[in-house]
Amino acid sequence: MYRLGLCREVRTKAQATALIWLSSYSNRSRSLHSPSFATVAVEDISGSQPAEVHNLVQGHWKGSSSWSTILDPLNGELFIKVADVLETGLKPYVESLSKCPKYGLHNPLRAQERYIMFGDISAKAAHKLSLPEVSNFFTRLIQRVSPKSYQQAYAEVFVSQKFLENFSGDQVALVTPFNFPLEIPLLQLMGALYMGNKPTLKVDTKVSIVMEQMLRLLHDCGLPMEDVDFINTDGLTMNKLLLEANPRMTLFTGSSRVAEKLAVDLKGRVKLEDAGFDWKILGPDVQQVDYVAWVCDQDAYACSGQKCSAQSILFMHENWKSSELLPKMKSLSERRKLEDLTIGPVLTVTTASMLEHMYSLLEIPGSKLLFGGEALQNHSIPKIYGAMKPTAVFIPLDEMLKDNNFNLVTKEIFGPFQIVTEYKQDQLEMVLDACERMHAHLTSAVVSNDILFLQEVLGRSVNGTTYAGIRARTTGAPQNHWFGPAGDPRGAGIGTPEAIKLVWSCHREIIYDMGPLPEDWEVPPST
Repeated sequence: MYRLGLCREVRTKAQATALIWLSSYSNRSRSLHSPSFATVAVEDISGSQPAEVHNLVQGHWKGSSSWSTILDPLNGELFIKVADVLETGLKPYVESLSKCPKYGLHNPLRAQERYIMFGDISAKAAHKLSLPEVSNFFTRLIQRVSPKSYQQAYAEVFVSQKFLENFSGDQVALVTPFNFPLEIPLLQLMGALYMGNKPTLKVDTKVSIVMEQMLRLLHDCGLPMEDVDFINTDGLTMNKLLLEANPRMTLFTGSSRVAEKLAVDLKGRVKLEDAGFDWKILGPDVQQVDYVAWVCDQDAYACSGQKCSAQSILFMHENWKSSELLPKMKSLSERRKLEDLTIGPVLTVTTASMLEHMYSLLEIPGSKLLFGGEALQNHSIPKIYGAMKPTAVFIPLDEMLKDNNFNLVTKEIFGPFQIVTEYKQDQLEMVLDACERMHAHLTSAVVSNDILFLQEVLGRSVNGTTYAGIRARTTGAPQNHWFGPAGDPRGAGIGTPEAIKLVWSCHREIIYDMGPLPEDWEVPPST
C-alpha cells in the first residue's frame, strides 16, 4: 500500500540524512550561523549565556516581570530563562481570544483567500526546514532541551517538514508536552490555523524555546503576528486562563490526571491525547529475530523511552523463548550510552521513582530482572531528572492478571522501562483480556505474518494506531498516518486531514432551498 510504503521510505530517509549530519556535526556545528529568524545560537546556550524565551500576545513579543529558569538536563546549569505570565497578566490573552468570533478567522464562505495564504506559509516553512542550516538548528535545539540522539531529534524535524509539504498549495487553545517539542505542537498548531481558529499555544516550559523559534520562522514565512498567541506559565495559571477565556475547544497532550481535570473544568469541550501504556504481541511465527529485537529496542528505549507510543509491555509467544530474542534485546540495550544520547535524562520521572517501581514489580512471584535495573553512572544529570539504564522486567502472565497486581504492572513509566511476559498457545485469550483491561489505547503492534492470528488480535483490540506484520512497531509514525488514541470520544488525532477536521473543526450543514415553487402551489391543510 502507498501509505505503508511511504512510511518505510520516510523513516529510512530521515535516518540516512540524520547520520550524514551526525558524522559531520562535531566539525561544523559551531561554525554554522544561526538562521535569520532565530534569536538564539544553539551552541552558545549555557549557564554563562542563558537563552531567553518570550511570550506572544496580540501580535507582540513580550517579556515579563517574572522569569523562571530551566536546568540543563545534562549538567544542571541554569541555561534558559522563560518569561512567566502570572495571573495578573492573563487579561491580554483573554481579550485576544474573545476577539475571534465563533465562525473563525476564515471558513469556506468567508475570507477564503486565507486558505491560499496558509498553503503558501506551509510551502515556505517546509522549504526552510529542508535547508541544512535550519534543520540542524532545530535538531540541536531539541537535543538541548529534550536530550535524545541526533537521529531521533532530526526525525522530528523531518516529519514536521513533510507534514508542511503535505498541506502546501491550496489544501486545507493548544497544550503540548515536553517529549516532542517541535512535532506535536507544530502539527496541531497548523491544523488549528488551517481550519480558521485563533489558537493560544502553551508548550511545556522546559522545551518551549523550540516552538518560540518555530513561531519566529512561521512569521518569517508570512504568518500574521496576530494569528497565534504563545504563553509560558504554570499549570494553575493556564487552567485559570482556560476558565476565564472559555475557548470553544482545547487540545491537551499530556498526563491522564490533568486530562481528566480539564475534561471536567471545560465541560467536555476538550480533545485529549494523554497516556499510552502500549503493548506489542509477538505471534507464533518466529522469524527475522535480529530485526524484531532491534525494533523492540527502538520502541522501548529510543528517546530514553519518553514517547507516548513507547513499547511498555511485550507479550511473547512461547515459541520465541527458544530464540535469541531476549539476549539480542539485552545486547542492543547495552549499546546505548549517554555520550551520543541514545540513552539520556528522563525529564518527568526520577531515578529513585523508577527503581522503586522496579523493586515493587520484583516482589511479584515469578518476576525477574531481565537486564538493566541500575542507575547510570559517571554523569552530571541533575537529581530532579532520571538517569537509568534501559530496563526490562519479566512478569508471569497469570500473576500480571491478578487484581492486586494489574494496576502496578500496567503503570506507565515515562522512561527506559518495559515489562516482558510470555504466553502459551492456549493463553492468547488471557493476553487479549489484558489488552482489554488497559485504560489507554494509543499505539500497539502485532508482530506476525500469520493472517489468522493477525485477524484474531486486530479484531479483539481497539488501539488508535496499530501496526501489524513481522516488521510491526509501536513508535515512529510518519506524518501521513493518523496518530491518536481510540476508545474514547475525547480522543485527539494528529497528522492527517481526518485528524485536523476531527480536532479543529465541527460539522455544519447548510441546505439551500430557493425554489422555484410549482405554479399551481396552494397553501395546504394544517398537519
